[in-house]
Amino acid sequence: MMLDIFSSFDPGINHINNASPLIFWMTVLSSITIFSLSMWTTPTTVTVISSSVMKVMNDQSNRTVGAHIKGFNSLLVSLFIIIINVNLIGLLPTVFSYSSHLLFTLSYGLPLWLALIMSAIVSNTYSWTASLLPGGAPHWLNPFLVLIETISITVRPITLSFRLAANMSAGHIVLTLISTYSANALFSSIPSLAILMSIQLGYIMFEFGICLIQGYIFCLLLSLYADDHP
Repeated sequence: MMLDIFSSFDPGINHINNASPLIFWMTVLSSITIFSLSMWTTPTTVTVISSSVMKVMNDQSNRTVGAHIKGFNSLLVSLFIIIINVNLIGLLPTVFSYSSHLLFTLSYGLPLWLALIMSAIVSNTYSWTASLLPGGAPHWLNPFLVLIETISITVRPITLSFRLAANMSAGHIVLTLISTYSANALFSSIPSLAILMSIQLGYIMFEFGICLIQGYIFCLLLSLYADDHP
């Protein structure tokens, strides 16, 4: 039983949520199979779509310094596929939405951001330290500029993780509200039910696009963070 609109984000409210890990891993494994079909099968609609998804992320990575970091492109493509899968799984009824929680988003954003920082420091400590200070700044502003740049770099994993979690949570809350009003209209007014169902169907399609866009933005920002790598 739903206690409020935020109950869907609590995995302990409904026992049916116990099936979510099984659904999650089944979807991830099936997606890996689909995206690797192009390696040994003839081109089909599915393989063309999967190849297009990987090409989009690869093209974006090649525009940044991340293209020169060994394995970074493959990492972003894999992360892109995983986030899209998790976002879409959260749209299924009674399935726990993992991407709406900071535990999930921080587990990807924080290690990857930290890996880029550590790699930059190990690769060229002097160049990375010099990047904290913009060129041509007055000497009396240098301490403040270094402090501001350090803070902006430090908060990157937090803003990156909060952006994905907040956008996915907002979409699920709106869907929950529309579903609640639709359930009430089922016993009161058929015209109102038809209107609400149409709105919900349209919003589900909109949320489907949001799932894809948020996965792309998450990986896009990571690729842009790689530009600070010496």
